[in-house]
Amino acid sequence: MAQKLNKVVLAYSGGLDTSVILRWLIETYDCQVIAFSADIGQEEELASVRENALATGASDVYIEDLREIFVKDYVFPAFRANAIYEGEYLLGTSLARPLIAKKQIEIAHAEGADAVSHGATGKGNDQVRFELSYLALDPSILIIAPWREWDLNSRTQLIDYAKKHGIPVPASRAKPYSTDRNLLHISYEGGILEDPWIRPPDDIYTLTTSPLDAPDEPEVIEITFKQGDPCAIDDTPLSPADLLKQLNVIGGRHGVGRADIVENRYVGMKSRGVYETPGGTVLRKAHMALESITLDREVMHLRDSLIPKYSELIYYGFWFSPEMKLMQNMIDMTQARVSGVVRVELYKGNCGILGRKSDNSIYNADFATFEEDHVYNQKDAEGFIRLNALRLRIQKMLLS
Repeated sequence: MAQKLNKVVLAYSGGLDTSVILRWLIETYDCQVIAFSADIGQEEELASVRENALATGASDVYIEDLREIFVKDYVFPAFRANAIYEGEYLLGTSLARPLIAKKQIEIAHAEGADAVSHGATGKGNDQVRFELSYLALDPSILIIAPWREWDLNSRTQLIDYAKKHGIPVPASRAKPYSTDRNLLHISYEGGILEDPWIRPPDDIYTLTTSPLDAPDEPEVIEITFKQGDPCAIDDTPLSPADLLKQLNVIGGRHGVGRADIVENRYVGMKSRGVYETPGGTVLRKAHMALESITLDREVMHLRDSLIPKYSELIYYGFWFSPEMKLMQNMIDMTQARVSGVVRVELYKGNCGILGRKSDNSIYNADFATFEEDHVYNQKDAEGFIRLNALRLRIQKMLLS
């Protein structure tokens, strides 16, 4: 017998998994289910999400506009660190999960709910991200993970369950992709993508034009940063969410930001995912260009050495951990002087840097020039080299 519950707050997207879960929770636990949908820029018709949730049996529906919070408090901090997982993944899904979990816990407390639930599978990363966040925010919360309990062990069975119960869902056997979309990216997994040799179908992409079909003329834009965060495009100030949305449009029409990755999941298996992150791809490259003239070499190298660990913490789900807070504080200190403008050229899938400038620049042409200068004595380099070579010379002498 399932444990008797009164209320459960479900992280509800309106997709196949969470639509089936909503009904399953009601039938299994004989409880009220409160559906919570976070608007983080997935571009869905949220009115239909509400209608579908109520039609499927939800006792109440919360729809929260979290777009600005998502970009300002989750995306931008990660991009101040130039976060990237395994060299390619810009963490679009990973960054959204702690925010959704945080709001879900707040609703559970406000509603006096007994438990929270999510639609992550028992094979994936999201179960870890959601549940580590839940427990960091409320150590006593009860968590229901249907994918670890029920006998519906495939998306085909979920589709059959949905049809049997009259639940409207967007998935089909023809396109059984699992997708996740927000202001930072859209991801695709499952179906024929599970074969890493098969090329993704051309019609899978949503945010980006194929580079082959992109405009034949490049587009040049200027992005202004203040203390590591972008704040304007072509001198037009924009809110965090509006800025990222506009960069998605600009980058997307030039085919920028596609990635086809086989990544290492936290639970131990490899997984193939296809991603579109046009705005994020542009932002990361522009931010690194500005840092090249505003960050001290040793500060940059030390910060760069932290990127794999920092990105891993986000990917694994430790956003609310003490080590994450420590690393974020350190990274934010490095960004105090990262203000200025970067000129970017977008052309057929490529994002190139045409220029960067800053009032805080520590680049000095007088020292770097190949022309005649009066500030650098090239003879000084001889002693510098011999001192750095001392241990190499000693090693060679001892081994000879």
